[in-house]
Amino acid sequence: MARIWKSTVATLEMIKWEHSVFALPFALTGAVLAAGGWPPLRVLFWIVVCMVAARSAAMAFNRLVDARLDAANPRTAMRALPAGQLQSGFVVGFVVVAAAIFIVSAAMLNRLTLELAPIALSVVLAYSYMKRITRWSHLVLGLALGIAPSAAWIGVRGSLDPRIVVLTVAVLLWVGGFDILYACQDFEHDRKAGLNSVPQAFGLNAAFWMARVMHLGMMVLLVWLVRLFGLGWLAEVGLGIVTLLLLYEHSIISPGDLKRMNAAFFTLNGVISVVFFLFIAADLFFVK
Repeated sequence: MARIWKSTVATLEMIKWEHSVFALPFALTGAVLAAGGWPPLRVLFWIVVCMVAARSAAMAFNRLVDARLDAANPRTAMRALPAGQLQSGFVVGFVVVAAAIFIVSAAMLNRLTLELAPIALSVVLAYSYMKRITRWSHLVLGLALGIAPSAAWIGVRGSLDPRIVVLTVAVLLWVGGFDILYACQDFEHDRKAGLNSVPQAFGLNAAFWMARVMHLGMMVLLVWLVRLFGLGWLAEVGLGIVTLLLLYEHSIISPGDLKRMNAAFFTLNGVISVVFFLFIAADLFFVK
């Protein structure tokens, strides 16, 4: 029993299940916008299962592909695979099972979600190789999370509305920006290891400015989204709070001081996604 518990804890740590809060609220936003309120519970259930399964497969695959790189990086050397807490065969099996659950869940929604599921899965898995190929891997990660609201929209309606793509691009910029900031921690290691990233290619100061521009672009798109859907004052209040949270996030870290990166990356970004969803949903239910 103790061994099973240790393996379970190591697996949950490997996939960082608690970080589902980053993308799930945006998927739920896509679902409620598509339905004009709460979608049917059956649809909502399968959307959540799709999200969790796809993200779990992607995270486990990333840990598998990056095991050697993680072992060489002092910041990541204690992750489950390089530390020997999990075996690669187990992780391969976990990826296969999570991917299968994702495909089955997509099939339970509608035909279009099933047809697009392999493409979505390819995107979220491909990110693991991007740092070997391009300095813009941050945007690929942004796309992997950004497709969530559009996928949820398709899950509800069985078709795609161009308006929801605005939210996909906004999430892409949001994730891309904070992933650039997070990559600043590995600036020196990435240069030594020959890995690509914006900080490695352009330096820390330029990386911070690119992240700021991306987050500004995100806010412009979110304002446009509110206008496109004719949302009211509660949605606008939510955007104001998101703006303040982003400004605070950028104020507590700098190129010369990355000590509070975990607070900026994990805590604040989780709060941002939840706040955005809650205010959009509240506006749909009580104002629109």
